[in-house]
Amino acid sequence: MCDTCGCNITPGNEHLIVNDGKLSKTSSGGEAVEVLQGLLHENDHQAMHNRQHFDQHQLLAINLMSSPGSGKTALLEATIDALGDEVRIGVVEGDLETENDANRIRKKGVPACQISTGSACHLDAHMVHDALHQLTLEDLDILFIENVGNLVCPASFDLGHHRNITLLSVTEGDDKPAKYPVIFRAADLMLLTKTDLLPYLEEFDPTRAEQYLRELSNPAEMISLSAKSGEGLKHWLDWLRHELKHYRRHLATGTTLTPALQPDGVALHQHTHSHNHTHNHDHHHS
Repeated sequence: MCDTCGCNITPGNEHLIVNDGKLSKTSSGGEAVEVLQGLLHENDHQAMHNRQHFDQHQLLAINLMSSPGSGKTALLEATIDALGDEVRIGVVEGDLETENDANRIRKKGVPACQISTGSACHLDAHMVHDALHQLTLEDLDILFIENVGNLVCPASFDLGHHRNITLLSVTEGDDKPAKYPVIFRAADLMLLTKTDLLPYLEEFDPTRAEQYLRELSNPAEMISLSAKSGEGLKHWLDWLRHELKHYRRHLATGTTLTPALQPDGVALHQHTHSHNHTHNHDHHHS
């Protein structure tokens, strides 16, 4: 989890442990493990509330995770250009500092809220909840949450979203799924990005990258694309259209979608989610 780097404490949840916050005093005097479990429990409680909020508005929330520079914002720009007249899109941008990415999205005429996480290397449910107050959810069909560029911590935190997408750029090693198994196990879809550069990167083997994903026992689809050239974008757009219909079919039956929880966090997440019987974990996109 995140107890080694200290990033469990974020601008969104620090109110729980400072001053007279809910977790400022623990039953045994403040041990780190108890605080960590408390923060995760509070995060999952907030995430459940976020998901209920999304479902009330029939708003599909998608969490984009990757290392820095994998092309998340460029992918969103290309997606907005292609789907702008068909699907109403909103974006939550997470970054340590600056509003650069949110400004790029706003230039496309799409509402975007920037979350500056400070030293926290991931978003959490509390930060996403605060951002939702800046968006008009009833005017949206899909909300993309662009998480902080990091291949470790984002997979540990439920934000209340419905799908996890992990991006892998061809400028990275094709063994990234093997090196960072948690975030690739959490993927409901893996996007191989910047494929227009493959002719210049002979050492990167897309087949090998997918094989590493399969060795994690993850059946998620892999889509190869280039936001720059447009290669593979149709496949990606069709996946989004299908997921939106799939999600709304679930809502019509009184259920919803939940993302893949990363295995290392299941034990700590179990308590909260055992009480949430309306969520239907579904990896299948057919």
